Amino acid sequence: MFLGQYEHTIDEKGRITIPSEYRDVLGDLVYLTRGFDGNLVAFPSELFNMLSTRIETINFLDMNSRILRRLIFSNAKGLKFDNAGRILIPAFLRNAANLNDIAIIAGNSEYFEIWSPENWQSQELTYSDIQANEKRFSALDLSTLP
Repeated sequence: MFLGQYEHTIDEKGRITIPSEYRDVLGDLVYLTRGFDGNLVAFPSELFNMLSTRIETINFLDMNSRILRRLIFSNAKGLKFDNAGRILIPAFLRNAANLNDIAIIAGNSEYFEIWSPENWQSQELTYSDIQANEKRFSALDLSTLP
């Protein structure tokens, strides 16, 4: 499980160190793609394969299906870790997420996200509004938790 948040530098080549506890879950490969919120999403192989299989079953004739396929697959890259535990984020993904020299790595249960500090700060403001959260989350039935 991917938990917590970390701030890491991105070197001049576009490499970033992934936290060792995340690497322990990932093995030697991570799939990185563009997220829906101005971020990048990093998936373990098994989860990315499940997502791929699911997307491939969506009706190809539907325009939204084709857009989703392009968003996920044309922006995806399977990345291996170097000996220092780093991955090289391709320039097209760094540009898409506005990543420069610093990134926030944020756990999100079964995957994690990579954010520019500016985009992450906006995200934090969004979920820091207590009254808005009450409206957002009240429809989600979390009352069944033991």
